[in-house]
Amino acid sequence: MIRQLLFILAVCLCLEGQAQMNNKPNVVVIYADDLGYGDLSSYGATEIQTPHIDALAEEGVLFTNAHASASTCTPSRYSLMTGNYPFRKTGTNILPGDAKLIIAQEEFTLPKVFKEAGYYTAIIGKWHLGLGDSVEKNWNEEIKPGPLEVGFDYSFIFPATADRVPTIFIENHKVVGAEDIDPIQVSYEQNIGEEPTGKENPELLKMKASPNHGHDNTIINGIGRIGWMSGGHKARWVDEELTFTFADKVKSFIEARSKKPFFLFYNAIEPHVPRMPATMFKGESNLGYRGDAILQLDHTVGEIVKELKNQGVYEQTIILFTSDNGPVLDDGYVDGAVEKLNGHDPFGGFRGGKYSAFEAGTRMPFIISWPEAIKSQKTSDALVGQVDLLATFGQLLNVKTPKDSAIDSYPMADTFFGKGEDGREKLVKSSGTFSLIKGEYKYILPSNGAKYNKLTDIELGNAPEEQLYNLAADPKEENNIAKQHPKLVKEMKEVLQTELDKKL
Repeated sequence: MIRQLLFILAVCLCLEGQAQMNNKPNVVVIYADDLGYGDLSSYGATEIQTPHIDALAEEGVLFTNAHASASTCTPSRYSLMTGNYPFRKTGTNILPGDAKLIIAQEEFTLPKVFKEAGYYTAIIGKWHLGLGDSVEKNWNEEIKPGPLEVGFDYSFIFPATADRVPTIFIENHKVVGAEDIDPIQVSYEQNIGEEPTGKENPELLKMKASPNHGHDNTIINGIGRIGWMSGGHKARWVDEELTFTFADKVKSFIEARSKKPFFLFYNAIEPHVPRMPATMFKGESNLGYRGDAILQLDHTVGEIVKELKNQGVYEQTIILFTSDNGPVLDDGYVDGAVEKLNGHDPFGGFRGGKYSAFEAGTRMPFIISWPEAIKSQKTSDALVGQVDLLATFGQLLNVKTPKDSAIDSYPMADTFFGKGEDGREKLVKSSGTFSLIKGEYKYILPSNGAKYNKLTDIELGNAPEEQLYNLAADPKEENNIAKQHPKLVKEMKEVLQTELDKKL
C-alpha cells in the first residue's frame, strides 16, 4: 500500500512538473537586419505598409526608446547574446565570413538562460559571430565551435552576411550540400580558384555594385561579394530563395517542438544588402528592392504567426521583434533604394543611420507580443536596450545569472511585458565613438573620426568637440548644447568613462 501511494505521489509530482514546464511561454525573437526606426507603418511609415508586424504591435507593447548596443551588426548581436556591451571584448567589430567564434564557450548567453529553464533552443538565419577556433578552417568537415557550443540545441544559419562569402547554409556543424569532389575554399586575403569576379567580369553581374564598397570579388548568383570563394557549387544558396528556406525551417521547427517550451532566435536577412527578394515581392513596394525586401520580411513574420496559431501555441508565445542597427540606403549595390525612396523615411526623423553615433544608428523598432499576458496595445517610452534581453528572460524564468556575467543587462520584465514603465537609468552605445543616454540627455564622446561617410551618405556623429543633446526637446540632435551645460557634460563624461573602464 505504501509503495502504491509513493508511486501515485511520484506520478503526480511528475505530472505537476510537466504542467509547470508546459505553462512556460515559448519565446520567438525576430531580429531584422538594417531595418530602421521609420521602416514600419506601426512606427509612422506611410509609403510602405507592414500589416503583419503592425499586428504584433496592435496587441502588444511598442517601444519608442529602445536601442541596439551598436550601429553595426556583429557588436549588436554579441551584446544581445551575452548581456555585455561589445566594447568589453576585443574583436567584436564587423566580422568577415571566415572569422573565428568571438563568444567564449564558457560565457553565459541568452540561449543558455532558456536551456537552464528546460527549453529547447534554436537559431535560424544569419549568424555573423564567427565559427571555429581560427580563421583557417576546413569547410568540408565539421565546423565548430559555433552556435551549438554557446547555447543552441539546433542551428540552421549562414556564417556572416549575404554579401560576404561563403554563401552556404550550415546545419548544426555541417555545410548543407558539401561535396568532397568540390571542396569549399574561402579567402579574404587574395583571389583563389578561377571563379569570375565583379571587378574583372562586370558583364556577368545581374546587380551592379556601387563603386569602392568592396562588392567586386567572387560572383555568386550574378552578384559580386566581399571575399573570394571557390568550390561548393551545389552548396551555394540562391538569394531569391534565402528567406523562404529560412522560413520553411522556422515553420518546421515550430511544428516539431510545439509540445514543449522552445526558444527560437530567427535572424532575418532583410533589408541588408544584397537585396534580392523573391519574385513575388519584386516591384511591389514602389521603393525599389529595399522596400520589396521589407515586404518580404513582413510576410515572413505573418507566416511565423500563422504557424504558431496552427500549432495552437500563439497565445502562449512571446514574440519580440527588433533590428540589429539602423538603416542604410546605398550599402554597396545599385538596387533602387536611393532613386526610389519616394518620400519614405527609413530613419524615422532621426539623424544618422547605420554606422552612426546619432540616434538613427541605434534607436530601433522594438515590439513585444504575448497574447496570454498582454491583453491590450500599449506604447512605452521607457529607455530599454537589447542588451537587457538576457537578464529580463532570466528574471521571467527565475534563472540566475552567474557572477561576472551579463554585467550590462538589466531585468526589465515588468516593462517589457506591459506591467510597468520603469526604464534604464543610463545606456551606453558604440558607434565608432561612444555615447551615453541618461534621462532625456545624450552625450557623445569627442572623436577624431570622419564626420561623414561619403559611400553611404550618412553622418557618423564624430566630432572633436563634446556633444550634448536634449533628446526630449531635440530628437533630431540638431542643437549641441554642451557649451551651455558644462556641469552636466562633466557629469555624463565621468559616468561614461566609468562604464568604459569597467572590466568583465
